[in-house]
Amino acid sequence: MLDFVSLSTLLDASSAAGEQASPAGSLISMIFPLVLMVVIFYFFLMRPQKKKDKAVKDMLASLKVGDRILTIGGIYGTITGLRDDQVIIAVGAQKTTMHMARWAIKSVEDAPLENDAEPEV
Repeated sequence: MLDFVSLSTLLDASSAAGEQASPAGSLISMIFPLVLMVVIFYFFLMRPQKKKDKAVKDMLASLKVGDRILTIGGIYGTITGLRDDQVIIAVGAQKTTMHMARWAIKSVEDAPLENDAEPEV
């Protein structure tokens, strides 16, 4: 039979052997969570933002005269002219002309609004 002293000596010897192999495993166990956090950060934050930025850049590059737009200020209008960094839009029933920065366009709308329709004579 094993007595208590020999059992504790046996456990101490096995734990000492485990400590020698542990530094490489310890390094991996420390780096793995960091790598996992970077991967999660990339897929949940960086990648969707890049896709959104690309979609906005493509939308701004594909603007053309006659498109119905919504600005970031909430103004709906129709593009009447384009410049490098400016867009000229007509707003309202009187077709008031406004010059807007191209980056200030939030979206291109599909359907015309009722209040921007040509007035009936």
